[in-house]
Amino acid sequence: MAESSEGLGTVPEHERILQEIESTDTACVGPTLRSVYDDQPNAHKKFMEKLDACIRNHDKEIEKMCNFHHQGFVDAITELLKVRTDAEKLKVQVTDTNRRFQDAGKEVIVHTEDIIRCRIQQRNITTVVEKLQLCLPVLEMYSKLKEQMSAKRYYSALKTMEQLENVYFPRVSQYRFCQLMIENLPKLREDIKEISMSDLKDFLESIRKHSDKIGETAMKQAQHQKTFSVSLQKQNNVKFGKYINHDRIPEERNEVVLKHALEEEDENEEEGDEETFENYYRKQRKKQARLVLQPQSSMGYGFPVNRLFDLLFEIRDQYNETLLKKWTGVFRDIFEEDNYSPIPIVNEEEYKSVISKFPFQDPDLEKQSFPKKFPMSQSVPHIYIQVKEFIYASLKFSESLHRSSTEIDDMLRKSTNLLLTRTLSGCLLNLIRKPHIGLTELVQIIINTTHLEQACKYLEDFITNITNISQETVHTTRLYGLSTFKDARHAAEGEIYTKLNQKIDEFVQLADYDWTMSEPDGRASGYLMDLINFLRSIFQVFTHLPGKVAQTACMSACQHLSTSLMQMLLDSELKQISMGAVQQFNLDVIQCELFASSEPVPGFQGDTLQLAFIDLRQLLDLFMVWDWSTYLADYGQPASKYLRVNPNTALTLLEKMKDTSKKNNIFAQFRKNDRDKQKLIETVVKQLRSLANGMSQHT
Repeated sequence: MAESSEGLGTVPEHERILQEIESTDTACVGPTLRSVYDDQPNAHKKFMEKLDACIRNHDKEIEKMCNFHHQGFVDAITELLKVRTDAEKLKVQVTDTNRRFQDAGKEVIVHTEDIIRCRIQQRNITTVVEKLQLCLPVLEMYSKLKEQMSAKRYYSALKTMEQLENVYFPRVSQYRFCQLMIENLPKLREDIKEISMSDLKDFLESIRKHSDKIGETAMKQAQHQKTFSVSLQKQNNVKFGKYINHDRIPEERNEVVLKHALEEEDENEEEGDEETFENYYRKQRKKQARLVLQPQSSMGYGFPVNRLFDLLFEIRDQYNETLLKKWTGVFRDIFEEDNYSPIPIVNEEEYKSVISKFPFQDPDLEKQSFPKKFPMSQSVPHIYIQVKEFIYASLKFSESLHRSSTEIDDMLRKSTNLLLTRTLSGCLLNLIRKPHIGLTELVQIIINTTHLEQACKYLEDFITNITNISQETVHTTRLYGLSTFKDARHAAEGEIYTKLNQKIDEFVQLADYDWTMSEPDGRASGYLMDLINFLRSIFQVFTHLPGKVAQTACMSACQHLSTSLMQMLLDSELKQISMGAVQQFNLDVIQCELFASSEPVPGFQGDTLQLAFIDLRQLLDLFMVWDWSTYLADYGQPASKYLRVNPNTALTLLEKMKDTSKKNNIFAQFRKNDRDKQKLIETVVKQLRSLANGMSQHT
């Protein structure tokens, strides 16, 4: 009874345990099962029986469930099979319908595009006709202007120009041909002015030629003025004036003709040209008067003095040589004392002090607030002042030679040209070649020469003012500042390229690669990052240079760096290169390419600067991806992925890596993969040698 009662007590307990097993998580089953073994001795057997009965019940329920849903599943499958056939038919019909719609719509699209094209053409034709109707009057007037210029009808031509500028050009100012016409009008006006000036010079030359007869006529007129009354004098002054045997030119008639010519020129020219002609006429007449009154230089008291003047001219040449030597030292001292940095100014007084010494004009700089800087360094105004002092020193000697103003002007210009082309140019070239002159100083020298070149026209005006000779004189010598400072700039630019490459070489010499490393460092080499930072800073200084100079310097630096890296990789003293070293080298080249793509100097088109590293990039890509099959198959093709890789270069680098692979893999012959790799390398080496030999034979 006790056992039966004990057995009855365990059944509910077993049911509770089974419920916990079915309802709880599997992680909690362990403690529940442990309670079965902790109970009475026969509890385990009874629990297993209860568990088997529970499993059988669940199996029966599952079987009933499957039997209940089996027929529905079969019916669903049957329906799907029937629908599949209909779906395929529907798909075919939809596809066919879509195709027919597409075919029918193509013709409609073609006709629609034709209609659109025709309407656009019609609208364009209408627009062109309207614009041509607007432009034709302008072209007709301009053609009329050309005809008037050819026929030498300058007054009518000037009137036509005025109509074009005020009436016709504003209607078509947006067209390029109109801009070209507008730009050509000042030249036409200048041509008219030059022709008129030439006629005036011919007139003055005629007066000089017939000056003796004019004087004879003037003397006779003076005699008549003494004998006739005032009223008769006025009448005779108007009527008297005809050529005697076609060569007698009365002075009054000349004045009347000149006045008439000037009045006509006043109609032909803009306001201000009349004053130019009158001033020129007065100066020339005064010179003619001086020439008439001046005795011949070869006779003062009846003795010839030509040899004395020859001696004076020789002394003048020696004096100029002495001045040139003296100013060589002056220029050298100025260059040595210069700090080669823009002139800083903190107030208006300093600004006025600088522009009083040197003719500098920059509206943008004037608008800036203080403090600000002039673009040139301190040597520029000092040089300009010393050139003027040299001109004064030359003038002191030339004035004592009793030569005409034109000859003195010519002497001063020739002496100044010698100062610029020989003395100053030589000092500049010596300065540029000095070892202590760095890149920043060279940039400032280029800026200085630009401003000195622009100041040459002010030196010409200075000479003109002190000699009182017009720059329009036919035989006036020009200053050669353009060629002088242009040559100095070219020398400075070449020195910039050389010193920049030397700096790159200094950084490259600091490279310390471990050519046998197994893995790369994961970052670019320190020397290369220092080099790139240096280039960035120096190219910021180059922003003050002309764009072409800065771009050339940048391209030259990148090409030199690329060449140096390639030479480092192919150095004959370098016997072994591991793949890890190639990967590290590739990281450095990537930094070079990133620097090139960052546009350190503006103005490059696309990836032009990156092409400086294209040889390195293709070579490293070939070894990084080990794409020898593509290289060998596409060799010599214009579209080859590795077009820039030379077989000799690839062979040299591969042999270095081949030797490293052999030494680092002592037991390579016992591993199949390593043996295959060695065979592949040997095969590629043979093919590369064949390509290299073929290329040398072809050469």
